Amino acid sequence: MILWLWLCWGFSTSAGQPDSELMARYLEEKLMADYSIMEQVARRVPRQAKFLQRLETRPRMSEFTVRSTIISRYAFTTVSCTMVNSGSEAREAVFEMQIPAAAFISNFTMSIGNKTYYGEVTGKEKKHSSDDKARDKKPLSPTDGRENGYETFKASVFIPRKMQAKFLLHYEELLQRRLGKYEYTVSIRPQQLVGRLRVEVNILENSGIVSLEVPPLRNSKHKGNGKVEGDVSPPPSTVVGHTKTLAKVTFNPSVVEQTRIARNGILGDFIIRYDVKRELSVGDVQILNGYFVHYFAPTDLPPLPKNVVFVLDSSASMVGTKLKQTKEALFTILQDLRPEDHFNIIGFSNRIKVWQQDRLVPVTPNNIRDAKKYIHNLSPTGGTNINGALQTGAKLLNDYIAQNDIDARTVSLIIFLTDGRPTVGETQSSKILSNTKDAIRDKFCLFTIGIGNDVDQKLLERMALENCGMTRHFQEDEDAASHLKGFYDEIGTPLLSDIRVDYPEDNVEQVTQNFFPNYFNGSEIIIAGKLINRTSDSLHVEVTASNSKKYILLKTDVAIDLPSRNDIRGVPGLEDGKGDKNYIERAWSYLTIKELLNSRLKSDDNQEKDYLTEKAKSMALTYNFVTPFTVLKMREAGLHSEPPQEDFISPSTDGIGEKLQSLQGHKAPPGIHRQQDKQRIKISKTSADGDPHFVIDFPSSKFSVCFNIDGEPGDILRLVSDHKESGVTVNGKLIGAPAPPNGHKKHRTYFSTITILSNKPERSYLEITPKRIILDDGERLLLSCDRSAVLRSSSLEVSISANSNITVTIRDTISFVILIHHYKKPAPYQRDHLGFYISNSKGLSSDSHGLLGQFLNHEVKLLQESLNTSRQQVGQNQTEALKPNPTNTLKVKERLVPVVWKQRRIYNGQQEVDCWFAKNNADKLIDGSYKDYLASHPFDTGTSFGTINNV
Repeated sequence: MILWLWLCWGFSTSAGQPDSELMARYLEEKLMADYSIMEQVARRVPRQAKFLQRLETRPRMSEFTVRSTIISRYAFTTVSCTMVNSGSEAREAVFEMQIPAAAFISNFTMSIGNKTYYGEVTGKEKKHSSDDKARDKKPLSPTDGRENGYETFKASVFIPRKMQAKFLLHYEELLQRRLGKYEYTVSIRPQQLVGRLRVEVNILENSGIVSLEVPPLRNSKHKGNGKVEGDVSPPPSTVVGHTKTLAKVTFNPSVVEQTRIARNGILGDFIIRYDVKRELSVGDVQILNGYFVHYFAPTDLPPLPKNVVFVLDSSASMVGTKLKQTKEALFTILQDLRPEDHFNIIGFSNRIKVWQQDRLVPVTPNNIRDAKKYIHNLSPTGGTNINGALQTGAKLLNDYIAQNDIDARTVSLIIFLTDGRPTVGETQSSKILSNTKDAIRDKFCLFTIGIGNDVDQKLLERMALENCGMTRHFQEDEDAASHLKGFYDEIGTPLLSDIRVDYPEDNVEQVTQNFFPNYFNGSEIIIAGKLINRTSDSLHVEVTASNSKKYILLKTDVAIDLPSRNDIRGVPGLEDGKGDKNYIERAWSYLTIKELLNSRLKSDDNQEKDYLTEKAKSMALTYNFVTPFTVLKMREAGLHSEPPQEDFISPSTDGIGEKLQSLQGHKAPPGIHRQQDKQRIKISKTSADGDPHFVIDFPSSKFSVCFNIDGEPGDILRLVSDHKESGVTVNGKLIGAPAPPNGHKKHRTYFSTITILSNKPERSYLEITPKRIILDDGERLLLSCDRSAVLRSSSLEVSISANSNITVTIRDTISFVILIHHYKKPAPYQRDHLGFYISNSKGLSSDSHGLLGQFLNHEVKLLQESLNTSRQQVGQNQTEALKPNPTNTLKVKERLVPVVWKQRRIYNGQQEVDCWFAKNNADKLIDGSYKDYLASHPFDTGTSFGTINNV
């Protein structure tokens, strides 16, 4: 109705934006109170009387409200719409809502006059009776009203005269992470201006919300590209507020503001994007009432090299905009390839045209230039030989993998684009699917892209599903270049391959997919399941994966806390009963049903298809989800039923952070697993720990020697120096702290950083602090010390026991253990620091040096200076008898070193060591003075006094 008023006003000779806004303001004040205004305005434009009569038949939408709560990526959405028929006869009202194609409708209710109808999810039968009053949300094909990634729910009813109808639609979805953000979208297309329009979204992420943004409204032509050009400010009337873990976003435009956005009532998509805090660990594991969900999305990983073959449709149907935009996108994509990548291009119509025969070429300026020339010269002609193109691409990639033996070190993939159906060569979809699967043989992944309405999207979807890929579909009138580039950005940076997530088999059941061929930067891996043993204290989680030349093992024990820690019932704002729903259980059911649907789509066995159908249907009925195998039937409620009420989750921002807790970062109960890890460590007494106190063990002589180094804060001490022979150097940087009261020292020093460098067989280094580890072997990797992990490459292994120790093994012949010392409530003279222990020195040469290294292959003799006799050598078994003698002496390379008996505590004070102590910064014990062991920087590999080398 308001739309008609605006149009009538626009026929005036003085029409313009100010007049439109003036009318909108007037309507906003009067519309709800006096609907007869329409007749008054109509009389002012009698020449439009016929047009008025046509528009007057449509009921007026008085209210449109969307309320959503997102809890740990799982979104509950309720749409409420009220339509008023102020006419003198019954009129048809159409409630239409675009919802994400990945969402499941969970309920629908409508009230018409004094009658209420509720939705009941039932199994879909093969035949429906003609008088069935069911109103289904049917799965639509791309040519049947579906926009990119969205489906349309539509309900049509007749509203009696002078009455209203209210619609309530509920749907749920698990948000997917793409390009580093979760995107929640609400379609606002009421088809008319609305008196009360409001969108309210509450987000609860206990991992911490970051990068929250609300871009301008997006219209359908740009749907799915994820990018906004020009103005990036939120839509007018948008209010955004958030704390560390909670966010509330509202959009409440007045009628005036609606007219400024879209005078036809089609405002567009209201979008919220955000991410959560994360790190390289086993991820975020949440547990509630016997169910768990596991989110894994590590960061700070170096990209894997990739081998990519682009297979592009250049048939006659690609003529014009489609081929032009495809070329534009490929020009940009080629520029984004990394120097370590390899690629090739295939253009196909009825002929298959390969750019570089029988090989993939490296990324060089010349190759990129020549590839752009080849793409530029592609011309649309002929039919569409999909099967031949895919066979050629698969053979090209298979041959390259076999000849170069690189499958373990890189990620290989085919990106296939077409706008049509197979018309040349093999045209049967079943045979194309079979041929493609046989050609790929699980060695790499296939990603498919369909453009326009003529494409066989089912074929492309199934090809991608069967070959570990993904598919996208874009409408012909959309910005294909932007879509193609956006899709490539999702898969263009592989970080891990062969990811497997394991849990103890006797602790979990019905776990969703737990093996993933690839993990791409900006995405997320999600696994869910049920707990068998609900009384267990913890859930053990292990993640194994490959990253370039490294093998990664991440593991932890997630504490299963009291149910109340993850229970949202009783939280302020959830008194409506929706909080009784276990969002983790529903996320598990959502993922399980999706996987059953995908498995059914991939299956060729009718019996298996029937089994998967019944299993998906049964679970959908249990959780009240509308799926391809269930329908929503409307039943009339009892005579005394209440009108439908809005039922949604709306958590309060007061105290919620303490009420709902993610289990990310929870440790196993103290004194159990960490203690076991320490007991498994086998290390010698040779070490530098504490303030720092040095201990050197001489097993053959059956005694130990110890000394202190009173360095200055900022000094870098060379602990092991064997760069020329074994290629290994270990340096330790000192940090200062005030001396304890009444002490003889002016300050204390501790090791704040240990740097381990190795140049054989290839250059690499480790930089370790009490909080994090940097591993760089040509590819930089950041690890946190508070997460257990294991990384292996051909010559190096790093094993982290969370907040306890790090074991570094080089070529299986050299091992170092770094203890982590954390203080919960440190005294002024205490600092978090590291202890360095040598576990295995077999691989170090006899020429190794450094404060510790110089003693690893040399024996030290213990002498006794008697009061009445000449000096004599002390036997191995006489050590105990010499304890009280203050004149004991060590003989080190013909140097005589006076020593005293002392006791030292090592291994975090767990073991006491008896040792002969050399005073004065180990004067005469070590070669030179301690200042000769100062490195100029952490990566200094100098092996003799006065020389400096850089790794």
